[in-house]
Amino acid sequence: MRVFVAGGTGVLGRASIRALVEAGHRVRSSARGKEKTALVRTLGAEPADVDLFDPAALRRAIAGSDAVLRLTTKFGPMLKLRDPRTWTETMRLRTAGARVLVDAAMAEGVGVYVHESVSFVYADGGPAWLSEDSPIDDGSVAILRATIEGEQEAARFTQAGGRGIVLRFAAFYGADVPSTRETITLARRRMLPRIGAASNYFTSIYVPDAGRAVLAALGIPAGIYNVCDDEPVSFADYIHTLTKAVGAPRPFRLPPILGKWMFGDVWKYLSRSQRVSNVRLKEVSNWKPTIKSVTEGWPVVAAELGLGKGKLQLNGRPAEGSVFINKGVT
Repeated sequence: MRVFVAGGTGVLGRASIRALVEAGHRVRSSARGKEKTALVRTLGAEPADVDLFDPAALRRAIAGSDAVLRLTTKFGPMLKLRDPRTWTETMRLRTAGARVLVDAAMAEGVGVYVHESVSFVYADGGPAWLSEDSPIDDGSVAILRATIEGEQEAARFTQAGGRGIVLRFAAFYGADVPSTRETITLARRRMLPRIGAASNYFTSIYVPDAGRAVLAALGIPAGIYNVCDDEPVSFADYIHTLTKAVGAPRPFRLPPILGKWMFGDVWKYLSRSQRVSNVRLKEVSNWKPTIKSVTEGWPVVAAELGLGKGKLQLNGRPAEGSVFINKGVT
């Protein structure tokens, strides 16, 4: 297939292009500037310098494509989560950007549209498994409202005769994810706290597995699909597994009331219990995660980064950063 990727230079985009190219697809990706253009070529795809909010330019960029993938988000530092401006560009990409892209895809007769979303939209489910039919709740949080609104663009594409697919991704982690490196650095400095009991389920996905899910989406029916590992863990176990894998000290424990103070509105969904199921995607495709849980995933990431005792080294240089957990969907 001829595939156009909007957002191919981000965390999810890079993993997806690798999977698509390896599977033999012809890939074209948005890339603005020399550095990103070079990156796309390195991944084996054709770069397209295009304004994703310019309808005419987008039509030219996606002309001849069989599928269009919207994998665009832009997050700022997590220390700035309390600032509404942190989410402005991501909300615009997930709503107005998706709308322009779907319009262009329909005008060019593209058959498949894949829309990146997140599993944080699910309401608190306690210990129950959450499927794509489980209740969603924006929690009066602007970024989740925009996320839910953006998913409607895939439905609109399907209603117009195409095949619109929403992929709700769990929290990303991997050696190629900047937020993962920052989180590890923070954990080793004992600055990654456990807030409250942390008994809520937290669902994750290893980034290479997320990229392969995007590849699998090209051949599945229209609809909504969760992309996550097989065995979600409590947030307490998530932190314990992480700190153990990277040789970090035991984290401090803070009272629950500090969650809202530290993260603002984001705490409304970070503190939810979301035991998300990937059964639907596995039923309609040959996709399954290679990493079943962070219990085995964090040691894999630690090994990929070459972590040992002493000072944390990332890509041959000391790691820096003081960012908490980043969804990493960019």
